[in-house]
Amino acid sequence: MTRRWPLSGLALAVLWLFVRGVELTPVRLAEEFLIGLLVGLPVAYAFRRFYAPSTPLSRTVRVVPYVMLYLTAFLKELLTANVDVAYRVLAPSMPIHPAVVEVPLRVRSDAAITTIANSISLTPGTLTMDYDDDTNTLYVHSIDGSNPEEVLDPIRTWEDYALVIFDEELKPGDPVPGVRADGGRSVDGREVTDGD
Repeated sequence: MTRRWPLSGLALAVLWLFVRGVELTPVRLAEEFLIGLLVGLPVAYAFRRFYAPSTPLSRTVRVVPYVMLYLTAFLKELLTANVDVAYRVLAPSMPIHPAVVEVPLRVRSDAAITTIANSISLTPGTLTMDYDDDTNTLYVHSIDGSNPEEVLDPIRTWEDYALVIFDEELKPGDPVPGVRADGGRSVDGREVTDGD
């Protein structure tokens, strides 16, 4: 078992590097990382009561690859979306079909839902508009919602990784509760239509 607040402080130091946007030289990275530790460790220590007192080291080691996969998938989608939106701006004849896409979730924890919702909003061309706690559903505005599956695919990939990262009850590849194989929705076994 390891204490969680030092790991949080270390994560804040790494985040500091991204926020500062430092020059990619070993000396500058080391300097900014040290500053990030000097800021991150006291902040993590001050807020240590918000975290569980300790976390199993084996769980941390098991989760790190999934965090890296999540970040890789997110950065790939971020780059693709930036190029897509830039193309739409530079080629005004490009069709734009804005739509709100309903995204039922498998993740349940507040941290996992917030992570996915923020990832959606940080990606150009999409914005998380609302969350329905009763149905565990996000409502996502997309610049091109003509094919909802294209909007859902990267979100499902992020969610697969988030299920492991946040130690959720469901596992990657499990179906979304309340969504039938044909894409329709059901609540407690009864079909839900748009009028419900």
